[in-house]
Amino acid sequence: MAKRARGSNRPGQRRPIQRTAARPAAPAPIAPATPRSSSLTPEEEARAAELEAKIVADERAAEDARKRTTDRRRSSAAPDLAPGPRTASSLAVRAAEDYAYVGRDVRRITLIGGSLIILLLVLWALTHLTGNAAI
Repeated sequence: MAKRARGSNRPGQRRPIQRTAARPAAPAPIAPATPRSSSLTPEEEARAAELEAKIVADERAAEDARKRTTDRRRSSAAPDLAPGPRTASSLAVRAAEDYAYVGRDVRRITLIGGSLIILLLVLWALTHLTGNAAI
């Protein structure tokens, strides 16, 4: 018979925490909110315009770099494919890149599989010609 233990000592369970509710005697006074003007100062507007121009320039540079690398990959990955109409869909771009990978993988699999079959045939021929065939 299993030993009984008092209380709950089972894994994943614990006793409820016994807390006494300590409440503040009086709520803290809320400071009056300072009215914020809805307009910006000329310095703030200039700073915002400067930040926005920097962000736009960074985005443009990143987009140009992405296009250059994508074009470079396409030209080196699939030189035999004729350039088709450009689509704005990034899904179409990814699919084209994936098809290039699949084509390369199929060629590698075919090359390795064919070389293994040729190797097996050569070994079979050698064993039969030398008379070491264990049939």
